[in-house]
Amino acid sequence: MAEAFEAAVEDGLRLSKRIYLGKGRAVAPPKPAIAMVREDVHSYLPASPMIYAVIGNPAIVDNPDIPSYQPHVYGRCDPPALIPLQMNGISLEVDCYLDTAFVTATGSWRLHCVMGSRSCDCLLVVPMGEQGSILGFKVDVPRKSYSTQLIALDNERDTGKMTIIEDGGFLKPHIFTLTIPQVDGGTNLSVQFSWSQKLLYSNGHFTLKIPFNFPEYVTPAGKKISKREKIQLNVNSGPGTEVLCKTTSHPLKELWRQAGKLAFSYESEVLTWSSSDFFFTYTISSSHTVGSVLLNSPSLLDVDQREMFCSYLFPGNQLNEKVFRKEVVFVVDISGSMREKPIDDAKNALVAALSKLDPEDLFCVIAFNDETYLFSSSLTPATVEAIENVTQWINLNFIAGGGTNIFLPLNQAIGMLSNSSNSIPIIFLITDGQFTNQRKVYPRIYTLGLVAAVYTLNPQWRTGTPNVVSASHFPHLHA
Repeated sequence: MAEAFEAAVEDGLRLSKRIYLGKGRAVAPPKPAIAMVREDVHSYLPASPMIYAVIGNPAIVDNPDIPSYQPHVYGRCDPPALIPLQMNGISLEVDCYLDTAFVTATGSWRLHCVMGSRSCDCLLVVPMGEQGSILGFKVDVPRKSYSTQLIALDNERDTGKMTIIEDGGFLKPHIFTLTIPQVDGGTNLSVQFSWSQKLLYSNGHFTLKIPFNFPEYVTPAGKKISKREKIQLNVNSGPGTEVLCKTTSHPLKELWRQAGKLAFSYESEVLTWSSSDFFFTYTISSSHTVGSVLLNSPSLLDVDQREMFCSYLFPGNQLNEKVFRKEVVFVVDISGSMREKPIDDAKNALVAALSKLDPEDLFCVIAFNDETYLFSSSLTPATVEAIENVTQWINLNFIAGGGTNIFLPLNQAIGMLSNSSNSIPIIFLITDGQFTNQRKVYPRIYTLGLVAAVYTLNPQWRTGTPNVVSASHFPHLHA
């Protein structure tokens, strides 16, 4: 479909050579494409909003103001050729909220390539940015106006009220097309259309990118024709934040600034239209974590009466704030019931959990069956060397056998954490569930059961406030 579109544009550019632009033209006619040089197979796909004249009968192609009296052309264009219309003006209004941009574009084009006494369909083509979604259109031509409306299909009777657009839809996932029927030659078309798209986010930077790269052949011929492009950009990152501008493709002027809000404007009289996409990169700074919930209720006239909400959270700049370290003791069952697969899964999960600790965190590993085995007599900083040492110790000492005496290792773990201050103490118990001395076991610990029949844990913790996690499929177990 895209290749057919490009071929139609090529045919249209060849047809446009018939148009006499007058002696005072400011731009040269479109340069012919050289087949051997053309490497980009999508070079005629639009990189900006465009309108094309849909030409089935090539005999109607002419300047509506100054007839060129070209020889008559016989035959028809099948499929129809597409001639890009000259653009008289373009403006963008962009509102950025959190990770989404809402774009409204307003442009004016002239059907400069069809006789004043004839008419043809016009094709509006709108390329969008990341994950673009069309919101609506409004087209004004003399004596006619077109607009889109959201209709709820509650029953089959509603389908009869709809006008089916046969020549429209998506040319590509990010390029939408809409047919404007029967426009007279020489007519000025005023078109407003809107869409939403996602902002790109990478390394703390938000980037807005909107297709705004116009080809040379849409510039109107004539030096006296005013050509003005305008961009209005509003950024709203939420209360408690500060927007910091990084880079921009067009010279933006700051209009005003408030907490979490910025407004910019660009307006210029140009000789040729913008030859680059519009992009704007910014960061959001905050001295603390901020978040909120945005609520939106539909208007009474909205056919979509669903309530909507958006929840957002920014981490903020907390490099200078104090981070609480963790003090973690892993108590691991290596009794006879943990033989083979359970002990292997426990080892893998434990090593994965240890690798997630920060160097400032403290840890210890206690293995138990009838006896108790400690990696160290006190909590150890989770340095790279310590993690390597404890991994070797686990591989040497985690040999399943014996009974399950859980009381002593839990006492030792709680004793290690009894003097914790300015830290988060955590005990992880890894077991298959069944053990002796049940009534002496302390509650309020995290437990990880490594069998499908993990129900054996629940009766033993009913008197406390346990956190019981079941892992019945060992291959998917991870920290």
